[in-house]
Amino acid sequence: MTPEQLARQNIDRNLSAAGWVVQNHAEMNISAGRGVAVREFPLKTGAADYALYVDEKVIGVVEAKPERHTLTGVETQSAKYTHGLDPSIPHYAMPLPFAYESTGKVTRFTNNIDPAPRSRQVFNFHRPEELRRLVDLGADGQLRARLQAMPELAEGKLWPVQIRAISNLEASLAQDRPRALIQMTMGSGKTFTSISFIYRLIKFAGAKRVLFLVDRNNLGEQTENEYQLYTSPYNNLKFTEEYGVQRLTGNTISSSAKVVITTIQRLYSMLQGEKDFDVDREEESAFESSSPLVKEALPVVYNADIPIETFDFIVVDECHRSIYNQWRQVLDYFDAFTIGLTATPTKQTLGFFNGNLVEQYGHEAAVADNVNVGFDVYSIRTQITADGAKLDKEPGFFVPHRDRRTRATVYKELDEEITYSGEQLDRIVVSKAQIRLVIQTFRDRLFTEIFPHREHVPKTLVFAKNDNHAEDIVKIIREEFGKGNDFCQKITSKTTGKKPKELLAEFRNSYNPRIAVTVDMIATGTDVKPLECLLFMRNINSWAYFEQMKGRGSRVIDTARLRSVTPDARHKTRFVIVDAVGVCDRDKSVSKPLERKPSVSMKQILDEVKKGVVHPDITSTLAARLTRIAARHNEAWHEEFYRLTDQQSIGEIAKTLIDSTNPDEVVASALVKTDDGNIITGNTSDPALGLSAERSELDEATLKRIEEERMRQALKPFHDPKLRELLLRINEQIIDESTPDTLVHAGYDLASQERAQSLISDFQQFIEDNKDEIEAISILYSRPYAAGLRYSQIKDLARRLSIKPFHVDESQPQTLLKLWQAFGAVHPDKVDTNGKHCKHIVDLVALVRHAIDPDSPLRPVGMTVDERFTEWLSDQQSSGGEFTDEQMQWLVAIKDHIASSLMIEQDDFEYAPFNQFGGIGRAYELFGDRLAEIMEELNARLAA
Repeated sequence: MTPEQLARQNIDRNLSAAGWVVQNHAEMNISAGRGVAVREFPLKTGAADYALYVDEKVIGVVEAKPERHTLTGVETQSAKYTHGLDPSIPHYAMPLPFAYESTGKVTRFTNNIDPAPRSRQVFNFHRPEELRRLVDLGADGQLRARLQAMPELAEGKLWPVQIRAISNLEASLAQDRPRALIQMTMGSGKTFTSISFIYRLIKFAGAKRVLFLVDRNNLGEQTENEYQLYTSPYNNLKFTEEYGVQRLTGNTISSSAKVVITTIQRLYSMLQGEKDFDVDREEESAFESSSPLVKEALPVVYNADIPIETFDFIVVDECHRSIYNQWRQVLDYFDAFTIGLTATPTKQTLGFFNGNLVEQYGHEAAVADNVNVGFDVYSIRTQITADGAKLDKEPGFFVPHRDRRTRATVYKELDEEITYSGEQLDRIVVSKAQIRLVIQTFRDRLFTEIFPHREHVPKTLVFAKNDNHAEDIVKIIREEFGKGNDFCQKITSKTTGKKPKELLAEFRNSYNPRIAVTVDMIATGTDVKPLECLLFMRNINSWAYFEQMKGRGSRVIDTARLRSVTPDARHKTRFVIVDAVGVCDRDKSVSKPLERKPSVSMKQILDEVKKGVVHPDITSTLAARLTRIAARHNEAWHEEFYRLTDQQSIGEIAKTLIDSTNPDEVVASALVKTDDGNIITGNTSDPALGLSAERSELDEATLKRIEEERMRQALKPFHDPKLRELLLRINEQIIDESTPDTLVHAGYDLASQERAQSLISDFQQFIEDNKDEIEAISILYSRPYAAGLRYSQIKDLARRLSIKPFHVDESQPQTLLKLWQAFGAVHPDKVDTNGKHCKHIVDLVALVRHAIDPDSPLRPVGMTVDERFTEWLSDQQSSGGEFTDEQMQWLVAIKDHIASSLMIEQDDFEYAPFNQFGGIGRAYELFGDRLAEIMEELNARLAA
């Protein structure tokens, strides 16, 4: 069987599965079914591999190609066939409305009725009924046509960020971009935004059905409630009064449902043809639990009961997950636009959505807009947390051993001595003393330092490592606080008795529980607005997941509702992360506390501002203080502030302060486009310019200058002594630094040192482990200098260091900065610069040398090359050698090339800048027979 025959066999099978009757031309019977596919159908422009009849009229063609044949180049051939039908043959339109190109494994589809027909890949052929429906809609009724004619957005109760997100999304859809990503920080109304645009897609774009994928079942219930509460700004009807909304609890989609809410694991079950699905399997996040061992997506086959045209749009909530690995084919199955919602997009997320980020709204901006509250970090450290411990094997000494599954405990001797690290806590070894000490410290500092002058424990969420760890924490919290069962509850997927959603409702709305312990059930998506404290007793490797967990505390809440569950709370102006495992010390967090100087008084800050001092930490800290004041409802303060600032509110001034240091805003204000499209640096905040220009067009000095000027302007109102006096009169409470103690550390200095030492240790261990495996390290170990080391070997080393925690990128030398600064923090006397002079990836040589020999100075390769070049020139002059200006131009260029590549060869003269100087021919004219000798000398002396 030829490749094309095999392809046609697969195409026949795919057409049949989609409801088409496949026939040979000689035996064709166009009445045999609603949809008939006729092989080798003669046209004026040649024979179409398949002509598609629907209701006895030709509606499209299929062009078949062998497997692995690229298909976009075939579109012209199938397009020719759409024009080639004899007009006497019954048809719907000329050219024919639809064209497919297929190998039987890959299929592309073009709808010629669309305003700008563009082929797209589809999982299988559409059913005949769907093509007839599309034809009957006419040109103006096509989804893509209606997306280009959406009516003006009724802003109603929408926040500015929600208006931007919906407007930008609809602009993207009007351009027929198949995937779009909306990034909105936790608590900024992603669900309300999505319901708003879904309503418009159904009402005005004619979407036949929308799929809303949620992370877990409890989030599906939460989303369904949001749909029931949504009121149309166009007719005041409830969403569910106007359109059917179905949250799947079985494996059947209602024909009347316009919105279907489900988890991806249930959807996969349905595509597999399963009649039912255990709801308990939806309690855990399938996105999060996708196995890293799975090397390819789960297999999906065509299901005639759920054809590819079932949904016009798929909205993926919490789309930062690992959904794009194991579950990707479930999304690819449907012929639908895909819209992602997340607060924390990963690189994989951005890649899946083709980089089409239509809205980006971060935590800092949300705090300035009073959409989020900011946070502070309070650290608790114990020796076992940091260093682990050792259990000695002692004859006759029995140690409890607990079965992880049954929790049954037996007592027996250790088989061998056990040394465990802090990372192995509660996995290999459980230290009750460590858990108890953390809880005791949290209890003792809660009302004196973390939430001073409070009597009621703030609503607190504890993150545990696993269900067993959560069980231990719950017991110890109840004991140490001297409280009963209601005070502290475990809420995980393994909670029995009350359902997790009932416990969540109590945690959200009732006085008890005060403390909830979870693993990941409340880690994302779940809305518990009264939360004021997050206690981390597990470390997180994913920065995106960490940001999601932090977001549980960022929700704003009105004071009355907050006090209904926490009677002595005044206002929710912040939340506190209590870090018991060093989770905040690692480079995973994209958002930082706005208040960067928590121990500095308001008077000290204002004293600096009145002197004209401009600094990001001062600007950010002042903004944080103002957002807290803004949330306190004292009308006299607000009115006086408004009068003193020429009618600007406290929140508006705070937002101006935050925007002044926002990197994107700084870049935007630095870019001005001239009439001819060129970009010059300027100082404008015109939003129409966007951020399309490359940041590389602007040097760091320009950006720093513009940022300083923006901060200066933002701080100007506080030059007024009356405004400063008002802020001091308000007398906002400031959190002092922690009292020095062996258990408690506050601030960041110690953490920064620990992070730096940890990174250096990891780097040195990497070098030791790979000294016989990676050529560059072997050479630097065996030779005192870099003689013989090639650029390709350095690039290979850089690629090996792309892993955590190094994250080196061979194409971006600035990624070496983290390592360089770590050495500077730990060995400042040995580091010549702060790393900003690292210009080339070959500076890895300097880092490896210093890691091998910490007593040697750490300096960029370029600085060493410059010094040695000066020495070489001096030696040349001492021996009577003189160089012309043109020769010096060549020598400096050779020196610079060695600084970036470690050596130079004659082939390099074919490239810039040497080819601009005349290339190898001009080099021989200038240096003659000495050229090879000079190159050899410079290679040996400069980078060695």
